Amino acid sequence: MIYWKLFVTFFKIGLFNFGGGYAMISFIQNEVVYKHTWLTTAEFTDVVAISQVTPGPVGINLATYTGYTAADGVWGAAVATFAVCLPSFVLMLAVSRYFLKYRHSPAVEGVFAGLRPAVIGLIAAAALVLCNGENFVDYKSLLFFVGAFWLVWKKKAGPIGVIAACGALGWLVYP
Repeated sequence: MIYWKLFVTFFKIGLFNFGGGYAMISFIQNEVVYKHTWLTTAEFTDVVAISQVTPGPVGINLATYTGYTAADGVWGAAVATFAVCLPSFVLMLAVSRYFLKYRHSPAVEGVFAGLRPAVIGLIAAAALVLCNGENFVDYKSLLFFVGAFWLVWKKKAGPIGVIAACGALGWLVYP
């Protein structure tokens, strides 16, 4: 039964989310933390952090870890990962044939003009989800955020180095 719940949940997430893994975060949190209670809010925040520093798309990493946790093993991870990827795979097969032919049509350009701000809003919502009261209340976290943002935005520092530096600093600052 848990495998079916995982499949349906992550298939729905994969089918109805646009804009990549960061845009999926708030939807995934609603499903796995509040609706099914497979993870706590603190665990979910940790999983998002782990998903960002491990190779692969964030949404798929979140699905894999949640499936592993909810079903106590590799089969749960495989089911959740497959389910979240399946809708994109099928839709891309169907759409790719026609997209190149119609990409300059006013209707298609209008759809993408409407999707861009919506995706930015979903990513902003995901950022606010991660700023929950359990994990983002102290001044040290705010300094980490400002420092990482400044390094990437102004100094054009690579995200891998910034993540590694923040992890090392976090290990020193948070005993």
